[in-house]
Amino acid sequence: MKTISVLVIFFFLVDFIAKARSRNSSGCESFTCGNLDFEFPFFNTTMPSRCGMFMMNCSHEIPEIQLEEKGKWYKVTSVSQANTITITDPRLNQSLAAGSCSDLSSFSLPDSPWLELSTLYKCNTTRKNGIRYANCGGGEGSSSFYNSDLGADSGCLAIKTPKSWLIPGNKNQPNVSATFSLHIELPRGCHRCHNRRGECKIINHKFRCVGGTKEKNDNQERMKLGFGIGGSVILLIILVALLIIIHRIYRRKTCSEFISRSNSKSDVEFSTVFFKIPIFSYKELQEATNNFSKDRLLGDGGFGTVYYGKVHDGREVAVKRLYEHNYRRLEQFMNEIEILTRLHHKNLVSLYGCTSRRSRELLLVYEFVPNGTVADHLYGENPANQGYLTWSMRMSIAIETASALAYLHASDIIHRDVKTTNILLDGNFGVKVADFGLSRLCPTDVTHVSTAPQGTPGYVDPEYHRCYHLTDKSDVYSFGVVLAELISSKPAVDISRCKSEINLSSLAINKIQNHSTHELIDQSLGYGTNEGVRKMTTMVAELAFQCLQQDSTMRPTMEQVVQELKVIQNEEQKCQYYNYKEETITLHPSPPEWDEASLIKNMKFPRSPISVTEQWTSKSTTPNTSAYDC
Repeated sequence: MKTISVLVIFFFLVDFIAKARSRNSSGCESFTCGNLDFEFPFFNTTMPSRCGMFMMNCSHEIPEIQLEEKGKWYKVTSVSQANTITITDPRLNQSLAAGSCSDLSSFSLPDSPWLELSTLYKCNTTRKNGIRYANCGGGEGSSSFYNSDLGADSGCLAIKTPKSWLIPGNKNQPNVSATFSLHIELPRGCHRCHNRRGECKIINHKFRCVGGTKEKNDNQERMKLGFGIGGSVILLIILVALLIIIHRIYRRKTCSEFISRSNSKSDVEFSTVFFKIPIFSYKELQEATNNFSKDRLLGDGGFGTVYYGKVHDGREVAVKRLYEHNYRRLEQFMNEIEILTRLHHKNLVSLYGCTSRRSRELLLVYEFVPNGTVADHLYGENPANQGYLTWSMRMSIAIETASALAYLHASDIIHRDVKTTNILLDGNFGVKVADFGLSRLCPTDVTHVSTAPQGTPGYVDPEYHRCYHLTDKSDVYSFGVVLAELISSKPAVDISRCKSEINLSSLAINKIQNHSTHELIDQSLGYGTNEGVRKMTTMVAELAFQCLQQDSTMRPTMEQVVQELKVIQNEEQKCQYYNYKEETITLHPSPPEWDEASLIKNMKFPRSPISVTEQWTSKSTTPNTSAYDC
């Protein structure tokens, strides 16, 4: 035993030396700039250029960033783990304050291959659908800009802008914001190139790794170092064996240890996929949520209650606390971890970590999404939240949600609980689809999965409810209900409506079939006063009708839904800006600026039935039957 103990200590010493040597030789470590932490693809002025694509200046209290080599400096206010940065253009900010920014071309961002950007066009001749900005000149002498693709031969100057640069203003004159978010999208091999000490380049519109060394096996490096120190082949063999044992122990200490060891099938199914998820202690999450205070409550659903919190590293998080610590909840807990660890999409909520199975309670830690749910803004209990979602915003919500679901289906995953209370909105009213506790992995070689119906009444596919056949078309049906909610501002289930229209899906189908679409669509969207809105809402109603077909083979795929929604959105760009008055959007402040009493008021959404497999309570529920039994 003493010999083994000595060898274990020796192995850790060798491992530590190897890692330290690797870090010291690279010269590209993570760094702190102001109050923010950065790593690749960012690098500071003291590092070699191969360490990243975006240089940071940390000599000021507020960090600065260059978006291209030797380019302008922008101030950085935040950075996320998903490589989304929020920056301020000080020159544009100064011009906005002075009212001297009528020509936006001088504020164009560099056309970087690493950034997701939009394009505006400034033309020498006047065209239709020109845009002037309310806080940037906006008068008769100011420049007009166009957001449609005019082509290279149009005589127009292309201006690169962030997608969040422009915010709605008064009538047809939006505002320009000097503070905006940029999402950094790197090629898949860029991180691998960086780890090999290479430099990511775009050459002839293709990614290339310039320089660097061939990838080396870490085990071989450690074995060579151990051979140099110990000088014994036998010792190396023992070290390799110990490495395998320690690696297995490490994996068991991660989320894979949550699985019940009494169920061998679960062990095979789940034990190898969770070793990259960070573990949070129950005590840390208890402190982060002020002992799960009611003042921190964000909402509740079928499987748990969600609280706002702030963890030790300063990140704002949403902590889901499962109702029961039993095997069924454990499976849903593990299912959500498995789904989210394998997916990476800008419109899916990010999972930060979880607690251990041996913790007092099962807790999941997500990124905090500040603007609540779509349901909250459509018909929530707080009147102050209602009326924010203009038609343009609702179209963006529909497209982003559909894109996220199409991505899930392309990954062989069925969400199974698509609804407006599971569609969260971030600070820019961008979509984050959440709650994967009911999701299922669908094998690629089968047409459906046979399983007992689960989901939320009003959204459950009637064919799934009748035949127990779960397919990706079940999500299409649920999304059809979401589209109906977006155009009508009505909840999916409302027992105050007449019997045949308690389910919004039935109401929508009846109105569309009877050519009474005007009785379905929310008139406050401008349906009665704006021809463009009337045309687009009618087209979305027709798409919802296709999604709500009882025969799943008659429904479109989510990819087809995405394409159709983009066609409808193009109609919006062809039309004049709406001639009805849109209210100015006021973003919700982040929770640290709220008092604790207002936290619930801003985030509470109307209670809805939890599951078709559970009993409904009297106030907001109906008997446990199919949507088409009425």
